[in-house]
Formats: sequence, structure tokens, C-alpha cells
Amino acid sequence: MKILENKVAIVTGATRGIGKAIAIRFAQEGCDIAFCGRSRNEKMIAVEQELLALGVKAKGYVVDVADFTAAAAFVAEAMNDFGHLDILVNNAGITADAALKRMTEEQWDNVIQVNLKSVFCMTKAVQPILWRQGSGSIVNISSVVGIAGNYNQANYAASKAGIIGFTKAAAKEFGARNIRVNVVAPGFIVTEMTGEIPEQLKEIWQSRIPLHRSGTPQEVANACLFFASDMSTYSTGAVLPVCGGMEDA
Repeated sequence: MKILENKVAIVTGATRGIGKAIAIRFAQEGCDIAFCGRSRNEKMIAVEQELLALGVKAKGYVVDVADFTAAAAFVAEAMNDFGHLDILVNNAGITADAALKRMTEEQWDNVIQVNLKSVFCMTKAVQPILWRQGSGSIVNISSVVGIAGNYNQANYAASKAGIIGFTKAAAKEFGARNIRVNVVAPGFIVTEMTGEIPEQLKEIWQSRIPLHRSGTPQEVANACLFFASDMSTYSTGAVLPVCGGMEDA
């Protein structure tokens, strides 16, 4: 039997990169997938078709998960379409890098909104459902930057550190209802987002990684699978770096 057979997961930001890899990995283990993005474009349709081809139920939704009302409506619609919910993966995220002395208020607000507020909005939306059934797993995608900081990423570091603090508080509150809340903190992962980084900078970062290579979205997805499944029934409030031993993680 597949380890997520008969489960339903919501995965935010799953039209590309790490989110897409998580959705596919879960579907490979028999999980039905409700996922979302900012628009119903070719990427969303392609992910939907790829998931359906794995023999699970899947649907993409257009939603701004940093909007409190929209997040609640998304969860309600997904519940109506899928009938139940077992797993939430908060993956939606952006970057807007700049040195702090040049960072604008807009750059700060946008990153905090998308990366951190979305975790609050989606967790609030699913809480009553998981609370009533007395079970569930929430996996929040942070970053080693939220643990160690990074040059020119004060907004991103703050948002990802906030996710860790939020997770630890939520784990304490939700534990009484057998709802687990954990963090996966990726390091330097090859995605469309990191594809824009200059090659020279990539080489510098990779030289700081004891495993001497970048990670893959699939490796992050495997860590998420651990937390989403019954393999981690006694783990909550945990932070798992997936970073190849990256410095300061």
C-alpha cells in the first residue's frame, strides 16, 4: 500500500519548483492533490495533467493565499471537491533581494505577505477541519536562510525565520488534537527561482556546502513526505534542514 493512500493534501505554490515536486511525490504515494497558483496558466494545467496521470484526483485553483478571505474560500472549495483534508503544505514563496540600505518598503511588505502571512492564512483556514477530525499534518517550507540569515535577504530571512517561530507555536497549540506541525528548511536547491543567480555566485555557495552540490526539489519533497506521512507520528515542532550540511544551518 502506498503511504499516502486515501489522503488529501493541499499544496500551495505548486505550479513549479519545490511545490510541484512535492505535489508529484505525494501523488506517487497515492495522495489526492489540491494545489494553487496565481493564475490558471500553462504551468498549472500541465501540473494538473501530470498529477492526474499518476492515478490520483487533482485540481489546480487560482488563489492568493496571502489574502485571508481568499485562503478560507480556497480551503472550503477544496473540501467541497475532495470531501476531506489530511495534509497542508505551505510552500508559496517569493524573493525580492536587496541590500538592507536599498530595500524598499514594497520589497519588504511583498515578501512578508507572500511568504509568512500566507502560512497564517492557510493554517487558520484548515485548523477547524483538522481540529474536528483530531488528526492532520501541516508542513511549512522555510529555508536555511531563516536559520542563518544571508546577505541581501533581510526580508526573505525574516519571513522564513517567522515561519519557524510560527510552526513551533502552532505545534504546541495543535498537539492536543493530534495535529502535527513541522518545518522543512531547504538550502541551495536548483529551481527556476535560483536559476537567475549568476554562475559565479552559485559556485561560491556550493563551495560552502559539505556535500559539494546543490540540492534538488525531489530531495526536499522526500523530506516533506516524511512529515506528511505516518513515518513521523511522534514529530512535531521540528525543523529539518535539507541543505547538504550548508554552513550555519
